[in-house]
Order: sequence, then C-alpha cells, then structure tokens
Amino acid sequence: MTRTPAALLSPADRERLRALRMMKGIALAALAALAVIFCVAFALQVRYPWLGYVRAAAEGGMVGALADWFAVTALFRRPLGLPIPHTAIIPQRKDEIGRSLGEFVETNFLRADVVRGKLTATPIASRLGEWLREPAHAERVAAEGATAAAGVLRALGDDDVQDLLTDLAREHLVVPQWGPPLGGWLGRLVDSGAHHDVVDLAADSIATWLTSNRSSFSGLVSRRLPSWVPSMVNGLIDEAAYHEAVKFVAAVQADPEHPARRAIDGFLVRLAENLQHDPATIERFEDAKADIFDSPRVRELAGEAWRTAKKGLLIALADEDGPLRTRATQVLVEIGERLVVDDAVQHRVDVWVTDAAVFLVDRYRHEIASIITETVERWDAEETTQKIELMVGRDLQYIRLNGTIVGSLAGLVIFTVARALFGV
Repeated sequence: MTRTPAALLSPADRERLRALRMMKGIALAALAALAVIFCVAFALQVRYPWLGYVRAAAEGGMVGALADWFAVTALFRRPLGLPIPHTAIIPQRKDEIGRSLGEFVETNFLRADVVRGKLTATPIASRLGEWLREPAHAERVAAEGATAAAGVLRALGDDDVQDLLTDLAREHLVVPQWGPPLGGWLGRLVDSGAHHDVVDLAADSIATWLTSNRSSFSGLVSRRLPSWVPSMVNGLIDEAAYHEAVKFVAAVQADPEHPARRAIDGFLVRLAENLQHDPATIERFEDAKADIFDSPRVRELAGEAWRTAKKGLLIALADEDGPLRTRATQVLVEIGERLVVDDAVQHRVDVWVTDAAVFLVDRYRHEIASIITETVERWDAEETTQKIELMVGRDLQYIRLNGTIVGSLAGLVIFTVARALFGV
C-alpha cells in the first residue's frame, strides 16, 4: 500500500503535510545537533571537565528524543520497519478505533438530554425566520426546491405512475362498494328536498333550449307518419308537438306539485332504496362502475392526465420569473416574517424541531454512530494512518522536541547530582 500523493490531497491536507514535514525536520535537526554536541563533549571532556555536564545533557536529550520518536512512530507504523510488538497501532487496530470512536460519539453526543438541551437553548425558529425573510434567501430556497421537485418528476417513469394511479383507483374506487353509500346519500337528499333545485334547473334549461331551437321540431313527428298524410298536416303536427312540449315544461316550472315532479321524486326514492337493499340493482351498478374504470380508455386518460400535469409542472418549475416560483418565494418570505414576529409560532416550531430531533436521535443514534464505524472500516489502513497523522502528527512532533528538552535537563540533573554525591 502506498501513501496518497500530495497532488491528490485537499488544499487543507497539503498545508497540514507541509507543517508536519517542517516539524519532523526540526525534531530531527535537534537530535542531530545533540549528537554532534555529545561527540565533541565526549572527546574533549578529559581536557575540559566542565564538558561532562554538556555531554550528560546531550546524552539525556538524545535518549529522550529517540524514545519519543519511537513512541510517536509506533502509533503510525513500525519503527525502522522492524516487527516490534505493539507498534503500528493505528493501522493494526483501525477497525477497533472506528468502533470505539462510534461508541464514544453515541454515548456522549447522541443522547436525548444532550440534544434537547442544546436545541432548547437555541432560538431555531427565530434564526430561521431572520434568514428566510430575506428575499434573496427565500428565492434561493424556492430555486433549490424547484430543482429538487423537477428532479423527482423526471425520475418518475410515466408507466410506473400510470400503474400507480390505476392501482390506487382500483383500491379506493373500484374495490369499495358504491351502491349502498350512494343510495343512502340519495335518500337523504330526497328527504331534504334538496333535489328540487336540480329539477328546477333542468326545467329552466329545457325551456331555454326549446325557445332557442324551435326549428329542431320540424319533422320530429311528421317524418314518422305514413306517406299518404298531407304535408300541410305534417307541419301542423310538428307545430302542435312543439307547443305541447313548451306547455308541459312551463307547467312543470309553475307547479311544485306537478305529476312529473312527483314521478321524479318517486323514481329517486325507489332508486335510493334499491341501491341500498336490492342485490340486483347493486350488482348492476357495481358492474357498470367496474366496466367504466377497467376501460382501456380510462387508463389512457389517466396516463394523459399525468403526462400533461408533469409537463406543465416542469415548465412552471423551470421558469425563474414564473408565477409558481414567484409565489413560492413570497410565501417563504411571509413564513420568515411570521417566524420572527409571532412568539406562538416560534414556540411551536422550536418544540416540533426539538421533539423531532430527540425522537430521531433516541431511536436511530446507533445507526447514526455506525456511520463512523462503517466508514473507518471501509478505509484503507494506510489511508487511515495518513489521515490521522495529517490531523495530529504536527502536534505529536512537539512531543519529540519536548522529550529532547526534558531528556537534556534530566541528564544534566542526574549527572550533577551524581557528581555532588560521589564526586566522580
């Protein structure tokens, strides 16, 4: 496995790599300097006894530097490539580190009380309102929403939607029995007399049609008479038929108790009763309903309706200055204003968001934390080592420098105390 080339790293990681290399160079330079000082002091300490203190300090510094170099290096790789036990800790225990990190996040951060406390102290609705009431922000949300909606619409296959509409129609329209409910509704309608307005409207419409279409009665009756009937008589018969129709409709309009009205009432009462209790009527009605909804033409109409609606929505969503996007932006601005000025709305939104977040965290916190564990498990061991080293390696190099300094001081102190006690 090879390390990721610097050219493939992000700008931030390249900067971290540069700082890490610089600190490694400084730590190595300090060790090299102490090695040179040790050699010089060791060679000349017989001639210059005071160089013994320098030698002791340099010797202690080298020991500290080497020990800390070993400790830091052992975290990421095997020192000098040697198979020393308990080295290359991070690549060897990568998966365990990921699990531990996931458990730490789950236990200490993804807790209901922690999330609720943080969100309760945050004015979520107010901040959202302040941001959303800016027209530019609202327009951005509307644009993003339009893009997402258009993407969803394009992703939906026309055949799939047509099948879905057909299944929904069958489930909610064809399968349920319509006869008894419709009969009950019709019975209540007749009992209340609400159908009288419909009868009046029908009579008025027929009267208006008769007035405007008198010529339609020409030949309506006479063409069915024997050929030996004189043509003059034919015209009189058609005229009489027209006038009788006009008189009949006028009588229905004028008389609320006209026999035709009572006949209609009786028919509706019988129909309502049969739709509720007559199996033959119910069966015929349900068969007719099934024939209508199972008709290929109905399925085609559903598909055409969907395609037309989809095309219209896509055009409206793509038009930045269109009424749909404009109205959506206005609504978002109004929502933002409401969130800022209405304390009751703010409270409801804050409570809703907090409760929703707590519910999600409480129920799915293990799944959320498992993202960390699974992500680390998928990482290459060398890649994981490099990522962690780039994040903390620079600070760890300070440990090497501190070890160098502390080792030098410790060596100097030990040598001084030994000289004072034993005079060697």
